[in-house]
Order: sequence, then C-alpha cells, then structure tokens
Amino acid sequence: MAEGKRVDLELVLAVDASYSIDNREFRLQMQGIAAAFRAPEIVAAIGSGPIGAIAVSLVVWAEATRPQDVGPWMELRDASDAEAFARLVEDYPRRVSGGTGIGKGIAVAARHIADNGFEGTRKVIDVSGDGKETPAREWVVLLPQARAMADRLDITVNGLAILNEESRLDLWYRDHVITGFGAFVMRAGTLRHFAAAIRRKLAREIRHDPNVAALTAGD
Repeated sequence: MAEGKRVDLELVLAVDASYSIDNREFRLQMQGIAAAFRAPEIVAAIGSGPIGAIAVSLVVWAEATRPQDVGPWMELRDASDAEAFARLVEDYPRRVSGGTGIGKGIAVAARHIADNGFEGTRKVIDVSGDGKETPAREWVVLLPQARAMADRLDITVNGLAILNEESRLDLWYRDHVITGFGAFVMRAGTLRHFAAAIRRKLAREIRHDPNVAALTAGD
C-alpha cells in the first residue's frame, strides 16, 4: 500500500445525533464545532506541529443498527482552511437518528481514519454525546469491540460528556469510552456549554504537545 500524505494529526469529530438530541441541540453542537475552528488558538494549534497540517473529518452517529453519516476529509494548514471546515460543519444536515450507538460510531470513525489516504503522527477520535450506549437488540459493534479496534489501529479515543441527561456521564465515559495514549474526558454541563467545552478540548487535542499524556481530565 502506498504511504499516505503526512500530517501531524488525523482527527475525527464523532457527533451524537441520537433521539436524546433534538434538532436545536444538534445545531448547537455543529455551531460550537464551527466556532471552535474559527478561534485563533485553534488555528494556531493546527500549524503547531512539525508538518504544520492536520486532517479532519466528521462522523455523525446514532442508532447502531443503521448506517452512520460519514463526512469528507479536509486537510487544514491555516485560517482559510479552518474557515472552510467551519462552513462545512455549520451547514451539515442531520441525516441520522435513533438509539445511542457509541460503539458503532467509534468503529465507523476508526475505519474512516484507516482508509483516508493520510498518515498522521497521531490519530484521534473525539466523541461527544449526552448518554450511555443503548443496549443492543441485535448483533452490532459495541464499545468493547470498538475500543479494541481503536487500540489495534493506534487511535486515541477522547470523550466530551454532555451532562444534561446524566450528571455522572463523564465518569462513565472515562470507564467505557476513552482509550489509547493520553486519552481524556472533558465535560459540558449542558448543551449550552458545549461550544466552550469543545473549543478547550480541540485546543488540547490539536496542539503539538509531547507531554499531553501528563495532563489530567478537565485541564
């Protein structure tokens, strides 16, 4: 297989579109991500690594028994590239709904990274959601299998737990969702706090910091 184009980071934003997220809340998530990529500290982080570029994409996930919505990959190097990705995200339509299939979302995101034509120094899936995985009614990829897949592919899975439905969801994410080198959980008290939380989280994920594993959750 030919070597992919080198970047400092391959990043998938895995966004919750399950039944607990209404259309207004879905738009709050997408607007928060778009605003983050317009922030000066995120633009600075994008260019902070030795290569000076990252590859980023979206996976919008929900019901594990249904197809997930996979967005295109974009290479970001500067503010112009970040603005293009922000426009894509803020206008992104909601095409999936249903139960909370976090494991399926992670598995789809991991395959999306494996097949993207890039070769990143780091690979990260950024999962955001407001609930625990829905018990499966038929065979699907569940969280233990998805985390094992991410580990095999050397992908770090980080979490942003939105606490409007479950006040201790961040602890559940810590125990059941995150995995890999330097993995961490951050939290947003409600979806109104999502934009500020995702901005902090992306700054930590994107910036080139060899000591990132030494940071503690919530820093």
